[in-house]
Amino acid sequence: MKTITIVIPTYKEEANIVPAYEEVTKVMTEELINYNYEIMFIDNDSPDNTRLLIEQLCKKDRHVKAIFNARNFGQMRSHFYGLRQAQGDCAILLHADLQNPPKVMVEFVKEWEKGAKVVIGIKDNSKESKFMFFARSCYYRIMAKISDVEQIRHFSDFELLDKDFLDVIRDLHDPMPYLRGIVSELGFKMARVHYSQNKRERGKTTANFKVLYDFGMLGITSYSKSIMRLATKLGFVLSGISVIIAIVTFIMKICNWNSFPTGVAAIGVGVFLLGSVQLFFIGFLGEYILNINTRIMDRPLVIEEKRINFDNIEVNE
Repeated sequence: MKTITIVIPTYKEEANIVPAYEEVTKVMTEELINYNYEIMFIDNDSPDNTRLLIEQLCKKDRHVKAIFNARNFGQMRSHFYGLRQAQGDCAILLHADLQNPPKVMVEFVKEWEKGAKVVIGIKDNSKESKFMFFARSCYYRIMAKISDVEQIRHFSDFELLDKDFLDVIRDLHDPMPYLRGIVSELGFKMARVHYSQNKRERGKTTANFKVLYDFGMLGITSYSKSIMRLATKLGFVLSGISVIIAIVTFIMKICNWNSFPTGVAAIGVGVFLLGSVQLFFIGFLGEYILNINTRIMDRPLVIEEKRINFDNIEVNE
């Protein structure tokens, strides 16, 4: 009998731990009864009662496993590390807030049994704020234009990964993984399942502007060269325009020495325009350098504090 590992990353999700466990257990015991399963919570050092509730579930049900990180290592790294620890025939990444309905896992498994090594969930619509859905749509469009790798729109890391693909990501030495890009770039035969995303009913999201900005920049700097190439092209064009303006100004000044003022306003506009363009692209250059620096250091994805209900399981760092 095949085993499915459901990986549930958590951070300050005390209101969602028990409902997530109950929903997943219901799906596995009523609709996917022909499979063994394990529910693996990986907690990113939550300061609330999240860990206490997970420990209680581990004592109550041997299907439940837990990994507690020594500190908050960030959402992307924790998700990726959790998948690397999955020992089932496939792993499903499910967020604890249940915005992605656990029932969709049934469709994932059907596609997996048809031969797909990677099954991804695509949001056709969402009950989240319209502004956030619009903003995400704009980001996906931009990434589709500038990325060197196909970027899948409205794919929010809700997926099933076969053990063959899990072996691939275990071999990756990437301390700052962008999972969506990795799935697009390295995935095997892929299937897509469309669904409607729910609204978060319990707890408060921790995906603030800083988290979303980091996530967006990681995607851009990991899978796009276009921004820096645009800087080069724009710099070349502006340099050419500046030279032409300088030559024209010089000629007009020579021809009309007394009546043609050089103009402080024109100089000021030119300086501020070029300065703002330079600062914009210097900022992007800094993001690329930060990305490179993080990867060069090659630090562990996470450091574990402890794990529960793992019996003689190899740790995949």
